[in-house]
Amino acid sequence: MADKQQEKLNYNILGDDHAPEAEKIAKYTGDVDWNYLKPHYKTGAMIYVDPTLSLTEVAEAFTKDDKAQVQDWLRKADLVKPSHLHEDWWEHDQTRFTAVVITPFVLAQPLEKV
Repeated sequence: MADKQQEKLNYNILGDDHAPEAEKIAKYTGDVDWNYLKPHYKTGAMIYVDPTLSLTEVAEAFTKDDKAQVQDWLRKADLVKPSHLHEDWWEHDQTRFTAVVITPFVLAQPLEKV
């Protein structure tokens, strides 16, 4: 029986094209509002990416199944599952995000207010 910890997680970018991962990440990354992310938050699929990180690098780590790097970011709270406090603030503040879907997750990073 295979050890569950050793199995590769199957994170994928939406789309069935055969472009390189970096191209697909760029293609499926965009600016969205909180209303777009809310359903993903409610199902537990949204992961908040701290603004100090590169969203592209985080997405690449997920697609390459780099568990050590992802665990490091989680341990440092650079990646978090949002709570209802986040939801309340984003609703109030009308926060906009840059987001990318890496199935089964949606990685989202707040945009700077200008």
